[in-house]
Amino acid sequence: ALGDVEWTNQISRRDMRQMEPWQQIGTYAAGLALDDAKAKTDEELCARMDMIVAAGGGERDAEVDGLIIAEARTANDRDAMLTERLSNDLRPTLFLAQLSNLLAGNISIVHKVTGSSRTFMGEEGAGISAIKTAHSRIASGQSDIVLVGGAFNGEREDMMLLFELGHYVSRGAFLPVGQRTGDDAGFNLGSIGAFLVLESESSARRRGVEPYGELAAVAADHGTRNDKAASSRLTAALEKVNDGNINAVLSGATGVEDITAEENSWLNDSLPHLSVRGFGNHTGHGIEAQFPLGIALAAIAAKKGAFYDPVYAEEAPLDGSPQSILVTTLGHYRSEGLGLVKPVSN
Repeated sequence: ALGDVEWTNQISRRDMRQMEPWQQIGTYAAGLALDDAKAKTDEELCARMDMIVAAGGGERDAEVDGLIIAEARTANDRDAMLTERLSNDLRPTLFLAQLSNLLAGNISIVHKVTGSSRTFMGEEGAGISAIKTAHSRIASGQSDIVLVGGAFNGEREDMMLLFELGHYVSRGAFLPVGQRTGDDAGFNLGSIGAFLVLESESSARRRGVEPYGELAAVAADHGTRNDKAASSRLTAALEKVNDGNINAVLSGATGVEDITAEENSWLNDSLPHLSVRGFGNHTGHGIEAQFPLGIALAAIAAKKGAFYDPVYAEEAPLDGSPQSILVTTLGHYRSEGLGLVKPVSN
């Protein structure tokens, strides 16, 4: 469940009335990122700042969904019943309220970020694509500063139902993601808003701001997951990001049994004896926000020069400070992403 948040620190009550919870979470997190980057009060900077957002659709009418599911159990003609319900019970404006790009729109309105705007949909892959696109734009010189991230409301009943129908939700008592098998396998959803300000080195120096770390590389892929295909794609992705100094891993593992076991096996084969932390153990799983969150946590560790302490028996302590941190996110159904975060060299 989402903890107590003093929303009015970032969003006026008037603006909040126009938002569903997932939009509030994302808009609030975006405001914190802008504040931390000393960018929020710079109107000229925000006016040209690009924005890349990862978001799912809006909140559904859970009551109508429940009625449809209940009626479908006894309906003789489910297709006719569904057509009638969709015609009579859903308002046309509901579909507008579900648009994924409403989060970007609210951030633009509330925080005056009015440069180019892109929204990615597609579960964990959306968050991976958002970070990769932002990194690529800055590396190529197309942008010098980007607000990028995602948001997810883990208390949405419609999403709980959707993931439960796919057998992706852990049903047992809490276990670390790497230990979940059988009925215990799956994720625990988390309400997460994770936004970062990515900026070119020259732009940050001009503004006199101190970066948390360097996002050195991002690699992404997707495809079928038969016969360890994900491991092959991860090996190819690692070749693109590995600088030879990786000594810590922040894993966005879901706890979904097969793909989490494959990630663990791949890490043991490719990067043995490293300190690995499954951050979803502490935050829950944030779907679109998972990869941005991992990159943010890595940046914090890079700035502090210290990795996160081990909590579970299988987590090895890190000897010394993190040199290069590998961030992984393997989606519960599709998409894989790797990011490399390093301390900023003096």
